[in-house]
Amino acid sequence: MIIINWQNKWAYNKYWVMSKSQKKYDEIRLMAKNNEWSKTKDIEFERVIKSLENVEPTKKTLTNVYQHIWGYFKRICTDSEKEEYVKLIASLEPENDQVGLFLRDLTYKYQIKYLMQSRIVKELGKN
Repeated sequence: MIIINWQNKWAYNKYWVMSKSQKKYDEIRLMAKNNEWSKTKDIEFERVIKSLENVEPTKKTLTNVYQHIWGYFKRICTDSEKEEYVKLIASLEPENDQVGLFLRDLTYKYQIKYLMQSRIVKELGKN
């Protein structure tokens, strides 16, 4: 039961963590290696999540996470959506993040359930 709860928490937080710190993302993935989870690891996972609450994404971390998210759309979106993504990612600025909003809109347009349930998509546009 504990592994299922962890998998759900990780699915929710995965791209949000990646947007803040690749190092912390890799740290969590290493903790979960072989699907062996424990109460101690759960406490450490929560500590890592809490430590990222006030970390601002950088252009590099956002570009990385958005490229991962874009993978859900690149084969199903229109040519004009592809052109828009290329234009937006090239001019990405964390202070004025239009890429995230664009990907959020695509998430709902194409009903990508995994992304719809993710923290990063849910938090986009709240500022």
